Amino acid sequence: QVQLLESGGGLVQPGGSLRLSCAASGNGNIGSINTMGWYRQAPGKQRELVATITSGGVTNYVDSVKGRFTISRDNAQNTVSLQMSSLSPEDTAVYYCNAAIRLKFWSTAVPYWGQGTQVTVSS
Repeated sequence: QVQLLESGGGLVQPGGSLRLSCAASGNGNIGSINTMGWYRQAPGKQRELVATITSGGVTNYVDSVKGRFTISRDNAQNTVSLQMSSLSPEDTAVYYCNAAIRLKFWSTAVPYWGQGTQVTVSS
């Protein structure tokens, strides 16, 4: 079974930085990983896309994080990271890793989600 595991969440002061990482486990079952991304969900709000990165390295960001967040991936390690800087309280949310993964012997990629990691920006 494929599993995504996030790490790096925590408490940070406004203006600070934090780096989130997500590793996809299940090699032996994983054929390929297409687009990977990060989503977040604040209390009482709908989950929103934060950033995505294709297998070729093309990135996309929600407007509110452009210039502050950087998404990257390591295809050899099946990992995706989110470097966050200039954090504000509005960034407080549970951040979820997402990956479109094609299993071996399958032709279609399906979405997988991590369990979420809490990011709290507060002084």
